[in-house]
Amino acid sequence: TEALEMVKTSATAKFDETVDVAIELGVDPRHGDQMVRGTTSLPHGTGKSLKVAVFARGDAAKEAEEAGADVVGDDDLIKRIQEGWRDFDKLVAAPDMMKSVGQLGRVLGPRMPSPKAGTVTPNVGQIVREIKTASRVEFRVEKAGIVHLPIGKASFDAQKLHENLAAVLVALYKAKPASAKGRYFKDLTISSTMGPGVRVDIQAVQALGEGKQITA
Repeated sequence: TEALEMVKTSATAKFDETVDVAIELGVDPRHGDQMVRGTTSLPHGTGKSLKVAVFARGDAAKEAEEAGADVVGDDDLIKRIQEGWRDFDKLVAAPDMMKSVGQLGRVLGPRMPSPKAGTVTPNVGQIVREIKTASRVEFRVEKAGIVHLPIGKASFDAQKLHENLAAVLVALYKAKPASAKGRYFKDLTISSTMGPGVRVDIQAVQALGEGKQITA
């Protein structure tokens, strides 16, 4: 909480700065069995509004539209993307669309919808709502063993940021590979977009990740 208050105080830009965390994990992502990735929902969202495009037809398309998707389509959406359209932040797909969407693999690369990221799902409406309210975040460990994630805005009170951070750490702890040895949470730094990084006591980080109650 002290670190979060320091980050909020140092966020003096003329815009509402994003609060980010960088978490160094005790894993070696070069080994496939030590890759850490997944998704979690932040109880208070990230404060950012995202544009969502959905590959769906029939009832799934209607569900996506009702949930607030910015663009919904099937073959027509595939064609738009092949022609260079990229005005979206996230792509979601109903499972029955993936045979057709698969041809976009080379074009989209890591932006492709995937079951692991939770963006290929029969529950398109639910996922669209989570993404649109910015409560859903994805995490993926980088080569150096670090995960970067937004946990809110500097305008959020420290309690909300604390609860969002706790949700992230619990999700990361649950995703800990069985082959990871030694200390799992090695370092954690919180910063705002323009502010300095503030390091957090790693024992407190470990306790939050394990779900032990530490009040904000």
